[in-house]
Amino acid sequence: MAGMRNLNIAIAGCGIAGLAAALALTRQGHRTVLFERFETPRPIGSGLMIQPTGLSVLAALRLAEQAVAHGAPVSRLYGLNAQGEKVLDARYADLSVEHAFGLGIHRASLFGILWSAAQNTGVEIEVGRCINGSDHDGKTARLNFDDGTQSAAFDLIIDASGTRSTLAPECGQELPFGALWTTLDWPEDGPFDPALLEQRYRMASEMVGVLPTGQTFGTNRRQLAFFWSLQADRHAAWRDAGLEGWKEEVRALWPQCEGLLEQITDSEQMVFARYAHRCVPRPVDGRLVHIGDAWHSASPQLGQGANMALLDAWALSKAIGEGPNLSAALGQFVQLRQRHVKLYQAVTAFFTPLYQSARAAPAVLRDFLFAPLSRVPPGPAIQARLMGGLAGAPLGKLGLQAPDFAALRKAVQAPASSSTRARASSLAQS
Repeated sequence: MAGMRNLNIAIAGCGIAGLAAALALTRQGHRTVLFERFETPRPIGSGLMIQPTGLSVLAALRLAEQAVAHGAPVSRLYGLNAQGEKVLDARYADLSVEHAFGLGIHRASLFGILWSAAQNTGVEIEVGRCINGSDHDGKTARLNFDDGTQSAAFDLIIDASGTRSTLAPECGQELPFGALWTTLDWPEDGPFDPALLEQRYRMASEMVGVLPTGQTFGTNRRQLAFFWSLQADRHAAWRDAGLEGWKEEVRALWPQCEGLLEQITDSEQMVFARYAHRCVPRPVDGRLVHIGDAWHSASPQLGQGANMALLDAWALSKAIGEGPNLSAALGQFVQLRQRHVKLYQAVTAFFTPLYQSARAAPAVLRDFLFAPLSRVPPGPAIQARLMGGLAGAPLGKLGLQAPDFAALRKAVQAPASSSTRARASSLAQS
């Protein structure tokens, strides 16, 4: 079925969801205009995990090889409690996908890859545009800005502006725990495995983690994301107390982090991220559609945020590319994604307290029930599918297939081209 052509589409938000949607829809022949609140579009955050689902979308966008070249293939998620007992051991080898891996990558790298591709494809970008709402007349929609102006009329507005979207109704709740994140240089002679995302836990109230993120876009440096779980209402006290007491806590939980702690000399290096569990009940409202965190957000415990955003962007482009009209296409988009979104909202809500909670009971349940069960078949396969984003079989209905992981691994050794580095050099690194 031939889909619509030459739609005029506004996209609010120049993050992963917005850039991926703009790229896919522009390649279909639509005019897309990205509206970004910053004067210079930039990523916010440190490292993230691209799961097999996200890599499938990047492969369909012809960007997977670049991503792997700038990231770090991760074979396993591994965590010990304070007693040295294994409470997390999730392996991509337990998937029914040969040579599968997850990809640790800096947000700046993924942003840079998508940004360059969008610019080269002809996506239009308006910066310094703070959106506070939208107007609809049934046939077109317009964005409203803080300065009192309004955009031109569009056939469709895609809200990809994140958890705190001004285009989406308030819903859900902020989670009590967030995390302090920073980006550090990878210690070449250090104690960490470049193929592992490692974590250490004291009950569920303290967690420290190291995620390899490969060679950050626009640099020659191998880096990692270092994170520390923290209750949101204790962030100010943490900042005011200085670093030394906190460093002692980290050393006590994971002594091998000493070399990493030496790189942290100022509390401003640690950026606090607050998370929310929310899901907009109606992702489509007339000529407005929400995708990514603007539709649904959760804690990062299953590492699904960026991957769900990529799946949403691809599903929307597929529905528009095949739909006979816009209303039918938006309905098809919801059908393609709603079940998978609901599944991971529920699973993430269940698992988050096991790793981030001020109460002792969730950690006891994790250590003495779920950790042992995860090592007994079919536990490893179920755990791997949940981690990889593949529970609920989301790829087939989107016309996606798992990439050739063996071939992608070869891209790790491929140097980034000089032209790619030149384009990346002007991007603000976060």
